[in-house]
Amino acid sequence: MSSRIQIIDWLVIGAYLVLIVGLGVFAGFRQRRRQQAASGYFLASNSLRWPEIGLALFATNISCVHLVSLAQAGFDHGLLMGNFEWMAGFTLVLLALVFVPFYLRSKVATLPDFLERRYCRECRDWLAVVSMFAAIIFHIAFPLVTGWVVLHAVFGIEKWTCILLMCSLTAIYTVFGGLAAVVLTEMVQAIVMLLGAILITAFAWHLAGGWSGLVTTLHAHGELEKLSLLKSPAVEPDFPWFAIFLGYPVLGIWYWCADQTIVQRVLGAKDENHARSGALFCAAIKILPLFIFVLPGLLFYAILQQQRLPGVVVSDSKEVYGIMIHSLLPPGLFGVMAAALMAALMGNLASAANSTATLFSYDLWKRFAPATPEVRLVWIGRAASLASFALGIALVPLLDRYQSIFAGINDIIAHLAPPITCVFLLGIFWPAASAQSAKWTMWLGSLLGVVVYTLKTLHVWQPEATGWIPPLFYKTPFMLMAFYMFVACVALQVGLTILRPKQPDEDPQRLHWVRPLDCVRGAGWPGLADYRVLAAAVTLAFVVLYVIFR
Repeated sequence: MSSRIQIIDWLVIGAYLVLIVGLGVFAGFRQRRRQQAASGYFLASNSLRWPEIGLALFATNISCVHLVSLAQAGFDHGLLMGNFEWMAGFTLVLLALVFVPFYLRSKVATLPDFLERRYCRECRDWLAVVSMFAAIIFHIAFPLVTGWVVLHAVFGIEKWTCILLMCSLTAIYTVFGGLAAVVLTEMVQAIVMLLGAILITAFAWHLAGGWSGLVTTLHAHGELEKLSLLKSPAVEPDFPWFAIFLGYPVLGIWYWCADQTIVQRVLGAKDENHARSGALFCAAIKILPLFIFVLPGLLFYAILQQQRLPGVVVSDSKEVYGIMIHSLLPPGLFGVMAAALMAALMGNLASAANSTATLFSYDLWKRFAPATPEVRLVWIGRAASLASFALGIALVPLLDRYQSIFAGINDIIAHLAPPITCVFLLGIFWPAASAQSAKWTMWLGSLLGVVVYTLKTLHVWQPEATGWIPPLFYKTPFMLMAFYMFVACVALQVGLTILRPKQPDEDPQRLHWVRPLDCVRGAGWPGLADYRVLAAAVTLAFVVLYVIFR
């Protein structure tokens, strides 16, 4: 335990934990009658408004992985990893304009349910299994891996004590309160995360001498390229600019538009305009992470180069965030940062557990027991939430091997996302896409991803014994590999649709756009609140930022 932690810090930590758990339990009691119906527990009775949706989307996405790994990335590579945050803005616009109308009009509780209505039952089953796997891996296990590292480094909390404490506290309100509790607490957690990140950014900015001090330091060391997001293969072979622009949409469309953990907040919207505006509000907030998550790591690198902190040494860049907190913050502010770190961790755990419960209850349990009463279905969902926590904890030792957790997550997503992105995009934009083509594309595309990832991992682990593996599999940047696999999946689905055309009884709700521009012809709120105006403003903002930081 750090000797710099004061009584006031422990009071702040205690107050935060009491507030979050109390709010979650309060939301559960407030929704108690509605939770007798499954939609009240899993979808908050479709009562969510755009600020709640936007902040909840942001909190679901941002975890300890982002706070820790983006600071690590800023320290090691500069602003490069900010691409994952700013490119997300474009895919959130796509969610708002293209996908939201069909999700809400079809009145589905889960995205696998949507795939069944557009294609067939086999597509629903496969996506349900993949989505539960993804929720537990990406939103429970990986955040726990990062969360315990930084909380231990800063506060001296023992690894398994930290993991079990965070999971237990989160489970109290998540299991009891359902989506209403998750969203209410995520709003508070998003604000706390932003405050904590802004706090440490301000101290790093001041000590580094602001932007001029950063630029001067990088120029003196010949490292001005760290201020650029788009780099050539010669400078950054793993993340060249073309791999980012080709590969990120494949990852991003799955993550932001087709992942149950993320999109469930949209499914609980009061109406279509609230859902669209909520997604666009989150897109606007995504401007901030580069400046308050990535930039602080780069500022700290400059501070060490300036020798402003004698005796401070970074032997492992995974520890950068913890060292920053110890080195930059005065006594009395550790409690605020602890609250921010716990907010990031607990928000991810809660959202993943709730989405896993929804998927298991609606897409698996009800298939084999369709007559299950709704009250019992809620209790089944609660049991699934607890099971997701247990599985996430069990996976922590296996995922702890990644040097960069953030890169590790996206590496796995790159091999998982292509067939799902393909099936959703073609299903929305190509009316002729058939159920048989979608089913086999998901199965064979997932198999392709597993094979490619396995060959790459084998070569990394035993390069001397795997000379038979073609260089394509381990030399291709994973973002570019995601694009190659996406193209293969598109070719496969188009070919299979030609061979096995769409049947007359498929897609009775016509869950596709007849013409691409139909997605912007729906009614919106008046004036500047119109979703088309908001989408254009957000898109323009990101384009301008890319021009500035290219």
